[in-house]
Amino acid sequence: MTTNRTKTMLATLAVIAIVSTVIVASMQTSQDKAYGQQVPVSFTTSEKTITVTGTGATSISPDIVTLQFGVDTEAKTAQDAISENSQAMDSVVTAVMGLGITKDEISTASFSIYPEYNYSVPDPYTGVQKTTLTGYKASNILFVKTNKISLTGKIIDSAVNAGTNRVDGVSFSLSPALQQSAQNDLISKAVLDAKSKAEKALDPLGKKITGVKSVNLSNFNTPPPRPMYYAAGVNSAAKDTQIFSSDQDVTTTADVIFLIGDQ
Repeated sequence: MTTNRTKTMLATLAVIAIVSTVIVASMQTSQDKAYGQQVPVSFTTSEKTITVTGTGATSISPDIVTLQFGVDTEAKTAQDAISENSQAMDSVVTAVMGLGITKDEISTASFSIYPEYNYSVPDPYTGVQKTTLTGYKASNILFVKTNKISLTGKIIDSAVNAGTNRVDGVSFSLSPALQQSAQNDLISKAVLDAKSKAEKALDPLGKKITGVKSVNLSNFNTPPPRPMYYAAGVNSAAKDTQIFSSDQDVTTTADVIFLIGDQ
């Protein structure tokens, strides 16, 4: 009886061992398959493109004028030079503001005062050169920056008649608002120009534009303020000073990468 029970137990253990082996093998196979599915699959795509630079350009009449003028005075003492300069400059500012120019449109460009000397001829024997202080010179220079371009000539004439004895220059430029407006218009022109160039290049090749990959816009290019100078020796009271502005050329570019395909 004991022998039969022992045989039954051994048979049961053998069956359990076989089943366990099968289960472990099955799990290993499933795990191997799972790892196999994790291998990344790479797909290669080939895009056909063409890169074109388009340009947008226009000519714009400037809407800002900047004038630079001032007063130079000389006196025996520094205080007298400053006092005389201040009186003359007050008259100039009053005359300019009488034309409708506001204080916000006037600013000081520079102010200086320095001594002036008379240098004698060096002594031929000693080489000593005598230096004599002859007085002081005060210089006060103003900027007038305004959108009242039509007053340019009158501003110069009024300033000169009021005491200005130097007019250093007149320049014209574009206001930020006008620059932004022009830039918005030129962006479209530059992109359309790039598209037109691409189409002309692709047509003989039997290709066409199928899409856009990227667009890169360049900075807005504006010329520096254009200077115009005033002849200080002209008698402005005899005839109004004539100052003419000219249109300024402005440009922008767009680099466009187009996707292309067969026609």
